Parts: sequence; C-alpha cells; structure tokens
Amino acid sequence: MKKEWKKIITGFLAIASMTLLGACGAGNSNEDSEDKTVRLGVVGENNEDWEYVQEELKEKEDINLEIVTFTDYRTPITALEDGSIDLHTSLTEIFMDEINEEGGFSNTTIAYTNLNPLGIFSDKIEDVEDLEDEAEVALPNDVSNESRALLLLQQADLIELDEDKGNMPTTNDITANPKNLQFEELDANQTIRSLDDVDIACVNNNVAVDAGYIPTEDAIFLEPVAESSKPYYNVIAAREDEQDNEIYQTVVDYYQTDEVKEVIDDMTQGSSIPVW
Repeated sequence: MKKEWKKIITGFLAIASMTLLGACGAGNSNEDSEDKTVRLGVVGENNEDWEYVQEELKEKEDINLEIVTFTDYRTPITALEDGSIDLHTSLTEIFMDEINEEGGFSNTTIAYTNLNPLGIFSDKIEDVEDLEDEAEVALPNDVSNESRALLLLQQADLIELDEDKGNMPTTNDITANPKNLQFEELDANQTIRSLDDVDIACVNNNVAVDAGYIPTEDAIFLEPVAESSKPYYNVIAAREDEQDNEIYQTVVDYYQTDEVKEVIDDMTQGSSIPVW
C-alpha cells in the first residue's frame, strides 16, 4: 500500500511541476509579445519624414508607429492629454505652452524637430512693397500663430508693434499701421485658401506645403531665421509623466538622423530646417 501511495504522490508532483513550468513559459511568451505601438499625432497630409521613421522602427526595433492625422493644431494637444495618442509633433513649442497654460495640460517637449518659417503669400502682388492702402490681410486666429504673423508683418516693415508685448502681441498692440491694413482672422489651415479673397495671407509652412506651395520660392516674404526663432521650433511631445519612456526616446533617436534630414529637404524643397 505504501508503494502505491508513493507512486501516486510522485505522479502528482510530476504533473504539478510540468504545470508550473508551462505557466512560467506562458509568462515569458507574453513578455516577448509585448505590444510596442506608439500613436503619433501629426498635422497635415505630407509626412514622408515620419513614414520613413515608421518603416525603420518596424524593421529594426519592431515598434509600430501609428501616424494619426489631425487638421488643426489644438486637437493633438487634447488628444495627448486624454490618452488618445502617445506623442505628437508638428506643433511649435510656444503654441503648445500657450494651450497647456490655457487648459491646465501637461504636454511636455521631449525633442525638437524642425523650424518651419512662416511666410507671406499673395496671388495679387509679388513684393510686400506693392501692397496698397487698406489691403486685406489673413492671419491665423490662434494666439501664438497670430502673434508670430504680426511679428512677421513688422519684420516686413508693414506695421509696428508694442515692444513690451514680446513674442505675444495681438492686433490691439499695433502702434503703427501706415497702410491701414485690414485684418481677417482664420483657422491656420484656411489661410492659404483665402488668397482669392485677401491681398496677402500669413501662412504656416506646412499648410503652404500641403497646398502645393514651396515657401522658399512662392512666399513674397519669408520669416528670417535667428535666435529669436527658438520659440517656433517644432517639438515631439509626450505626457509629462512619460517623457523618459524608453520607446518614445527610441522614436526620437530614429527621427533625429541625417537620413531624415534628407527626406525633409526633399519633401519641403529646402523650406523646413532641422534644428537638432
């Protein structure tokens, strides 16, 4: 009888051991198959630089970069905040900081990408000096882009602004408007479409490129690049508590390369300037 019981116990222990090993094996399998999907918010349809990075990450790191396209600049910020996306790009730091402060958000810069100079475009004149009195001017209607557009008009010697307002002037801060320019505020992605209706439009670089323009060739005045340009650097942003995420840092590493610089140059005809 003792021998019988011994056989039963030995058999039971063997089965238990096999079950335990199987469970351990299943646990390792789950770790190996960890989902490494990163949802990246972009603005606009021309994203060859990120499509290149997407392919590289998949091939070399098994990271799935999912590109989520938005049509305005504010929504990526709220989408990052509510977890709909993991990262966003295409936004200037000054704009992101403004919306963060306004909404109590925590979008945080983890890297810089490009400087996309703002331009003045027109279908009616070829030089800003040809602008007539009481001409109509289209401006982006969000705070930071409108301020940037006004500073651009000042750089073109069309208006003067209150110096005390720094990088954030509004139309109320215009101290001199010798041509009595008339301003029309539009969503940023509508400014280029307004050229039939206005005399000039201040247009974001990527909006112009998406519409088929080459800013370095087609703008009648282009924002100069200087130290004062830094607030307008585009960023890659994450939630504050995830800024050190290793996978996100890998995405940055794969973007900030000479190969991506070449893609950007081809994509924008030299109109977008890498700043890393």
